[in-house]
Amino acid sequence: MSSETPNDPLAADLQTLPGATPSRLELLARLGLRTVGDLLFHFPRSYEDLTDLRPISALAADVPLTVQGEVVEMEGRNLDDGRCIVSVVISDDGVHCLEGVWFNQAYAARRFRFGQRLSFSGKPKWRRDHWQMSSPRVQVLDGGAGGPTPGVVPVYPLTDGLRSEHLRPLIGKALDLYSSRVVENLPESLRGLHDWPGVAAALRSVHFPTSTEAAIKARRRFIYEEFLLLQLGLASRRREVRDRGRAPILLTGEVLDTRIRRLFPFALTADQDKAVAEICGDLAGERPMQRLLQADVGAGKTAVAVYALLVAVANKHQAALMVPTEVLARQHFRTLERYLAHSRVRRLLLTGGLSARERREALEGLKTGEIDLVIGTQALVQEDVQFARLGLVVVDEQHKFGVHQRARFRRLGVDPHYLVMTATPIPRTVALSVFGDLDVSVMKQLPPGRRPVVTRWQPADQRERVYSRLREALTAGRQGYVVCPLVEESAALDVKAATETYAELQAGPFRDFRLGLLHGRQDEAMKDEVMRQFRAGEIQLLVCTTVIEVGIDVPNATHLVVEHAERFGLSQLHQMRGRVSRGTMAGECHLFAEPSNEEGRKRLQAIVRLRDGFALAEEDLRQRGVGEFFGARQHGLGELRFGDLIADADLLSQARRDAFALVTAEGGLRRPEYGRLRAEVWRRYGKTLDLAEVG
Repeated sequence: MSSETPNDPLAADLQTLPGATPSRLELLARLGLRTVGDLLFHFPRSYEDLTDLRPISALAADVPLTVQGEVVEMEGRNLDDGRCIVSVVISDDGVHCLEGVWFNQAYAARRFRFGQRLSFSGKPKWRRDHWQMSSPRVQVLDGGAGGPTPGVVPVYPLTDGLRSEHLRPLIGKALDLYSSRVVENLPESLRGLHDWPGVAAALRSVHFPTSTEAAIKARRRFIYEEFLLLQLGLASRRREVRDRGRAPILLTGEVLDTRIRRLFPFALTADQDKAVAEICGDLAGERPMQRLLQADVGAGKTAVAVYALLVAVANKHQAALMVPTEVLARQHFRTLERYLAHSRVRRLLLTGGLSARERREALEGLKTGEIDLVIGTQALVQEDVQFARLGLVVVDEQHKFGVHQRARFRRLGVDPHYLVMTATPIPRTVALSVFGDLDVSVMKQLPPGRRPVVTRWQPADQRERVYSRLREALTAGRQGYVVCPLVEESAALDVKAATETYAELQAGPFRDFRLGLLHGRQDEAMKDEVMRQFRAGEIQLLVCTTVIEVGIDVPNATHLVVEHAERFGLSQLHQMRGRVSRGTMAGECHLFAEPSNEEGRKRLQAIVRLRDGFALAEEDLRQRGVGEFFGARQHGLGELRFGDLIADADLLSQARRDAFALVTAEGGLRRPEYGRLRAEVWRRYGKTLDLAEVG
């Protein structure tokens, strides 16, 4: 078994702690607790303030409090339903009584004896003719009339067989032996600025607080530290990219602006104009642009991207647009072909579906500079891709890639400008955490004439009415989507699948219409052909999976039906809803759903009530958390151990201000007092953020 290492005393195995029996170690391992460090940073999920000591005669229902008394009655019995119950009654005056009960804990009876003085802490309830507490916290008192009372009691995440009274003594021993050896990352200047306790004192206050206020302050100290380390990594990345070298100066004059705008069959919105101005301002500088373009669904981010790409090409540099799927890559390429039909811009589609010969020719064109503009998937960041004079990289749906792929773009050329885009609105706190090294442009305004989508949560008995409305729309020349969560039927899940739904609709309620099927298991040629037919109006109703979630633009599609909508997140539903009402006709979104819990009901109520993607994103984050918002660890920065991006938004903002001030100050993190902080930033984020240095 491993013990502590010279460099990290907290790596000591838990078996080195007195009282850590093999059976207890096994239970701790279920919680992922194997080292002293794991145990010390296994924080309570909440606290119970049990300092409210009352006589039994003055109890109040459902109020956390503590009662002291003498055991006057004990009983253990089996119930008719097979459960066992242990009952212990205490009295503090010989008249008034409080019963403590434990279900299916026969061992509890062995803890008590008649005449023993105890304190019970918990929430009392009135049961028929007496007060009762279910599984109260118990403390054995001394023989005096009074005695100590529990104070603020931590409530830990536990596992079957492990109780708090088993865990806390081990934590206490770990604190006694190791708390003084925990590395202090926060320098004295920052601790003094915010009145944070030192790391050893904070750990003790987290686990054995003297008051609720002390526990909260100690925990906030660790949340601040966690946020600060992340923001220092992002600030260091931003400074490093900006100071690393000179990006090409890409100018946009009045003549070029007029030429580019003439390519669009529409006028840009005010939000688009603002984003273009911000991007052009960045491109005109020597420092590499690092900008995030957030656009609500339908706000027209593609046009802004095309504008930026053409600025690079007009300045005799190459430009690259990377997207997450081949379907989206081909759609963007078709859009560019339409805009650039009469231009001399040499363009290329680079995906994994190219033949070996086609790929060789494409790579040669990029390397020699014969290609001005390339659109592709992750094929763009393979080792064999080289550019002659790359000036701009645009990444669409950035959240689909994560930080690691973003860092790899730095190897595509010498300091290109960098624009990332998403049509999945991102809550401000998430943007500060995941994209905190980027400047941000926001677009919410929809193009003129675009009408909002009417969204309805439909019960199953309304299916025929919804189908009737859909048939009317198809008959009138409109098109629609039916989205299913699965490709094929599953024995484990009772949900509609696209293939079966396609067969049912084609043979039944939509037999008089032209249907198509689109899902992720089809090869790229099949997907392309289905989408070509749908865009051309040859397919009236497209039965599909969420492959249409991002980027599919068919203005004639006005109706969307989503099966088992409770299985999708808010951002996903908003993206799918954005596939309709892309022309001048009002769209309808019908959600068939039977949620099994309150969370599902709240999600559906929100998508029906809210049309603003940014408001939905905030609601999505509140309901599901950042890990689910992006997909498990999708954003590449790992999970936050202590902080909550919503509840602790004030600490995130403070940590960001402090981090960017430290990095931009003279000497930055290289000053001796920040040595420990600098080392920890490098350990946590040096590789993830592709940092050459920190500070």
